[in-house]
Amino acid sequence: MGMESSSTHFTNIRSLDTDSKIEDSGNNLVIEAYPLGMMPPMNAVDAEDEGESGVPEPYVGLEFDSADVARDFYTFYAARMGFKVRTGQLYRSRTDGSVSSRRFVCSKEGFQISSRTGCPALIRVQRRDSGKWVVDLFLKDHNHGLESSTEENHTLILQKKSSMPTNTVVELSHRPKVKLIKAIEDKPHCPSGVISAKRLKRGGEEMQSEIDLSAGLEFNSANEAYQFYHAFAENTGFRIRIGQLFRSKLDGSITSRRFVCSKEGFQHPSRVGCGAYMRIKRQDSGRWVVDRFDKNHNHEFESHLEIQKKNLFSSKKFIEEEIGGLEIEDIVDINSGNLVKTRRENHIGSDWYSVLFDYCQTRQAEDTGFFYAVEVDNGSCMSIFWADGRSRFSCSQFGDAIIFDTSYRKSIYLVPFVTFIGINHHKQPVLLGCALVADESEKSFTWLFQTWLRAMSGRRPLSIIADQDDMIQQAIMQVFPGTHHRFSLWQIKAKESEHLSVMNSSFKYEYEKCIYQCQTADEFETAWNALLSRYGLKDNAWLKAMYEKRRSWVPLYLRATFFAGIPFNESIESFFGARFNAQTSLKEFVSQYERGLERRREEEIKEDFNSFNLKAYLQTKEPLEEQCRRLYTLNTFRVFQKELLQSYSYLGFKIYDEGAIIRYLVRKCGNDDEKCVVTVGASIPEVSCSCRMFEFEGILCRHVLRVFQILDIKEVPPCYILRRWTRNAEYGIPCESELGGNPRELKTLMVWSLREAACKYIEAGATSLEKHKLAYEIMREGGRKLCWQR
Repeated sequence: MGMESSSTHFTNIRSLDTDSKIEDSGNNLVIEAYPLGMMPPMNAVDAEDEGESGVPEPYVGLEFDSADVARDFYTFYAARMGFKVRTGQLYRSRTDGSVSSRRFVCSKEGFQISSRTGCPALIRVQRRDSGKWVVDLFLKDHNHGLESSTEENHTLILQKKSSMPTNTVVELSHRPKVKLIKAIEDKPHCPSGVISAKRLKRGGEEMQSEIDLSAGLEFNSANEAYQFYHAFAENTGFRIRIGQLFRSKLDGSITSRRFVCSKEGFQHPSRVGCGAYMRIKRQDSGRWVVDRFDKNHNHEFESHLEIQKKNLFSSKKFIEEEIGGLEIEDIVDINSGNLVKTRRENHIGSDWYSVLFDYCQTRQAEDTGFFYAVEVDNGSCMSIFWADGRSRFSCSQFGDAIIFDTSYRKSIYLVPFVTFIGINHHKQPVLLGCALVADESEKSFTWLFQTWLRAMSGRRPLSIIADQDDMIQQAIMQVFPGTHHRFSLWQIKAKESEHLSVMNSSFKYEYEKCIYQCQTADEFETAWNALLSRYGLKDNAWLKAMYEKRRSWVPLYLRATFFAGIPFNESIESFFGARFNAQTSLKEFVSQYERGLERRREEEIKEDFNSFNLKAYLQTKEPLEEQCRRLYTLNTFRVFQKELLQSYSYLGFKIYDEGAIIRYLVRKCGNDDEKCVVTVGASIPEVSCSCRMFEFEGILCRHVLRVFQILDIKEVPPCYILRRWTRNAEYGIPCESELGGNPRELKTLMVWSLREAACKYIEAGATSLEKHKLAYEIMREGGRKLCWQR
């Protein structure tokens, strides 16, 4: 059988009706595809004429127009050889997120169910720059017996016309990308509308699934176990929820998980306290094993049709597995056969919107500064954002460095809850807004950032800490141009654990020294290249990608940007702690949110009280220590005081003095490696240090304080005491120098400062009739002075 050039071309690909017939197309051999379980009699195939050469064997270098064509080729090859195919892993480009590689595997790959034997047979195809897909890995051997070439293992049947020239071009009418869900006349269809090999026997007769639950089942991941239990539940006739998880007391990692029947518990009228569940435990090898389960339910099972309708979008990965790797967007209407116009995936339950709308409207009636907005896509509600007046005021004071907390992504959460967090003058986390995210798309994050910016009167942050995610990165660049994006520490650590876990302790020590101790770009470049060369990692794809993005995670490149002193090597505690997890229900969400917010704000009030009523103990006789104790909050003063005390352990030497610039080398006594350069300008307030602590945290470092001692400077110049760190940060407005002379930001701060003061004034004045009269008289007097009194 002839083939064009050295690559395999499948041309004129078309979707088939279920009653496909063999067509005579002249010199073309037409290969027709039939839906699963609807095959013509095997005697229609002239196996002797066709022989084993009907489909060429895969080989490295074999080329296809698309990944779908490669899949169809391997599926057809599998049918001829006597095995079945599943769609395996896919890999995405780190640059644009597009699919760059796919694996198609034997159906007996893995061990998730008893019928699988861990078969290694597969082909892997990679996308080239030309757009073609090329086989770069082919494993032929199976570890199980192959079925005979009979009706049972064929999903594509080859029909051959009696006369065919030698150089015949093969035309494939392949299994269409879009599954046909139209009911077949005189043939019962699969309950879900998707024809599945696990559901049908020959002739369309339904059979029981091979999936069964037993102790000792092993899985590669918790997600894989979830997909298995999802499949088991669907076959049995119930739905599942994610139950409790248990963490290690040593490192906080998840050690055990429970998946339960959706009718477990009594939190909702539909729940009846069902005891059915499956529990998995993580082994030292990293695999997960079923160690306990209960198959007994205390309720009637639902039909397969109802179960599959309700579960259609609950587990995209599972659906892809069941229908041979198709995307959810490929599902076709069961009655009309037409492609349903798809919408964006939505992780927020439809019943959440009415509850959240009621909550937001109630809060808006109580708080005139309360803001909320809903993203609408094709007439459907998507993400929802809200921020109360207190959060909006806090942003006017502490919105210069923010954390976009998406910690729900660390695990399987029912609540896709994100928060915008700032750091207040007590160095406490403060809420600047929150949202439920419908999907993790660029469009969703862009809408969310734009909405937050609008709620905060257009004041962009100087820096943002957020996940290393292509969608989030694109949204930040679009909405916050000029804002320095720093990657989340938990994600960096997770990636390091994933990619560098096989390296020894010596490498890890040198790696961390390179990352955290280099002071200049040249020093980092030299140390990085030496590290990769020494351990043979120059071709490590992950390290290459991280080097390209070094300005978003290596401390050296972050120190020149204000991050409110948020440390590089410590994770910031989630604002709401562990209040929201996989078990959080709709009924609990609002009350948990309110309680968590109230607790945080009570802690802030407590620190306000302490800062105004308690005094830190002075440990030197330096006037600037007394000055900073008077101005700073207690927690900020402790940071400054530590730097002041450390300054006495350093020596300073003048190394440059020419014209208006003087430079000092400041090094620690007995440690020549710990040193920095302090530059002093013509006027004393102009000072900077190579350690960049003031730029990063807004508090002067020990090196600068040592130079102040050498120059006999008794007080910290006012421009080096940021208002955001002072006891009066929430009162009045910053000086114009801190705002960069931006009149819009100045007006925003004035509005929010007056609004916050007015709210407190109103609360105090409304406590009694006498106080109301007094407050009203004061307001009238103030009105006369402002010339707005009627």
